Amino acid sequence: MEYWYVALKQQSKADILLSFFLSIFLVKGVVNVLLTTPLWVVNTRLKLQGAKFRNEDIVPTNYKGIIDAFHQIIRDEGILALWNGTFPSLLLVFNPAIQFMFYEGLKRQLLKKRMKLSSLDVFIIGAVAKAIATTVTYPMQTVQSILRFGRHRLNPENRTLGSLRNILYLLHQRVRRFGIMGLYKGLEAKLLQTVLTAALMFLVYEKLTAATFTVMGLKSAHKH
Repeated sequence: MEYWYVALKQQSKADILLSFFLSIFLVKGVVNVLLTTPLWVVNTRLKLQGAKFRNEDIVPTNYKGIIDAFHQIIRDEGILALWNGTFPSLLLVFNPAIQFMFYEGLKRQLLKKRMKLSSLDVFIIGAVAKAIATTVTYPMQTVQSILRFGRHRLNPENRTLGSLRNILYLLHQRVRRFGIMGLYKGLEAKLLQTVLTAALMFLVYEKLTAATFTVMGLKSAHKH
């Protein structure tokens, strides 16, 4: 009985710690989106400047540099255009919540079959959880990039792009022109970029959690 009491008590503390981390991720993500979106908008436009697009709805741009890009965007489209793509960016803030949800679900399923998880187990389920979260949210990242570029004929009055209506329109257009896989162009590179980092993060997270319980005087119910 004492073992199960300690285990349940520790699990409760783990859930509290997980909720705390998720809250930090969400708040940090929202603040980060609001502060950095103008920089991402300018960065995206400068990177795509001079590129040839098969999509006739996209209007070419001509900027001399960062300052000129800011000036032209504000002059021609209004200051709110610097926050194009904010809505999908805010939705993408939930990416860490999705990966933590799948991570905890996979971890608990494994713990039903064994008493403890190895570092390799943690690494693998962390990688799988991030791969799922990235795949689920990737279409929104595609739309986010299109909205940041902003110069789109569906927006002739230079209104801020990012309403749910425009997002659904862009998703529909993408699927109509390229098929469902058009929503996942570049996914392989994104997975290579994020999955390894996330797997290592979860490994460190578990080690820090175990160390925290040790400092608090509780033995970890599931050592890694």
